[in-house]
Amino acid sequence: MARYLASCGRLVREDKTLTRLRQNEIRQKVTDYFKAQLDQYLDWLDNRGLSKNALADAREEMLDHDCMVDLEAVHPQYLPIARFKRRMDVSDAAWDASLPQIAIELRKGRSAMLRDVLSAAERLDGYSFAKPIQVPARPPQARSASLGDAYADFMAEHTPQWSNQMAGKAQGFLAVLLEYFGRNRLMAEITRHDASELKKVVQALPVNRNTKPQTRGLPLMEAIAVEGVQKVSVETVNNHMAMFFRFWDWAERHDHAPHKLFEGMKVAKAKRANGVRKAYTKYQTAKLYAELTENHSGLVKKDDHKWGALLGLFTGARLNEIAQLQVSDVSHENGIWFLNITDDGDDKKRVKANASRRKVAIHSEIIRLGFVDWVATKADEPRLFVSFSYDRKDGYGRNLGRWFNGPFLKGIGMKEPGLVFHSLRYTMVERLAQADVPEPLYQDIVGHERQGVTQQVYNKSGHTLAQKKEAIEKFEI
Repeated sequence: MARYLASCGRLVREDKTLTRLRQNEIRQKVTDYFKAQLDQYLDWLDNRGLSKNALADAREEMLDHDCMVDLEAVHPQYLPIARFKRRMDVSDAAWDASLPQIAIELRKGRSAMLRDVLSAAERLDGYSFAKPIQVPARPPQARSASLGDAYADFMAEHTPQWSNQMAGKAQGFLAVLLEYFGRNRLMAEITRHDASELKKVVQALPVNRNTKPQTRGLPLMEAIAVEGVQKVSVETVNNHMAMFFRFWDWAERHDHAPHKLFEGMKVAKAKRANGVRKAYTKYQTAKLYAELTENHSGLVKKDDHKWGALLGLFTGARLNEIAQLQVSDVSHENGIWFLNITDDGDDKKRVKANASRRKVAIHSEIIRLGFVDWVATKADEPRLFVSFSYDRKDGYGRNLGRWFNGPFLKGIGMKEPGLVFHSLRYTMVERLAQADVPEPLYQDIVGHERQGVTQQVYNKSGHTLAQKKEAIEKFEI
């Protein structure tokens, strides 16, 4: 009987379909959670009001949610995951089994709640004491600017806050809009039908239009008419639509355009069963470690590949955060060696968000393997991994990522859907959580935004290097 019950327990634990929440359950929980939050915000508005800065932040966050809702990877930015699970009685197992849908719905709910808050704030921004005076109707004078002028103002405002990668993507997406309508076209003249027609053009865009021999140098409408070339993905189409909407929303708020366009115009994506990344198992991390340190397969031909992959395994840092390290970014403080992950020191270095700038304690196993001694031999080099060349799209991480995700994983028999270099990051989070490391602490280690007033307001400086060192030592192969 005991053996039978134990086997039933294993089946329940391993079968995610038994813990996965139904779609209607997820939506109900999200609705209940944000309805309560909305009531709190509206009560705050009635009693105290919200500052212009707070409203601007809410509007920017809402737009970011709209941009991120269709991303394949589940990113926790802005999501109150821990608080939602606690208040709506969602277990860790139910949350994990319901990914990515539950995170997408949570993001949609947060965006919708912010939209209602902004609408309420706009209604309170003014007074009316009398009936409007009847005056002869006059044709409305639509406020408008040319697309070119609005684009120049938009980029001038946002580029200083964006990474080089984000700025480059925005320029690329909006270049299609400018070419289709023309820089001198007044925004007031562009209708919803025009926007719908542009969407069809974007869906017909050839992949790598400006570099492929068949389409290089061709005007937009001639390029989409070329037959036999691969078209851009649904994700790329939606990225264009998200940027168009963000630009038009900004233009309407800054009196460049009389109305918003491109809202709700994203293309529905087919679900990919194998598209979600996952963590490595204990067996897999042990095999990775053995191959990287002993090189049984003969695939580890560069020290840069070896140490880059080991840092990913033992720190959970992002691919480009590791690949762009300078020698001076490896340092020690009070006897603790650490990686200083920052965008300082090289105009090509970049970080994903403010929370990404951090110090990550180096695991004792990396030091035992000789990493610090190896770094000492690179003192005269401009960067730690000099063989990793820079790419405008992928930063310095392309070389390491292509080697690890391609010949290395394939060569050691570990190439499977969902397992890539970024899975090392998932693995670190999972192992630290299982070792009872508090969530805010491992969020600090991997560079995620810490959630809640306590962590974001009262503990702004984060955890000490000693605390991070103690936590990261709990990671075991």
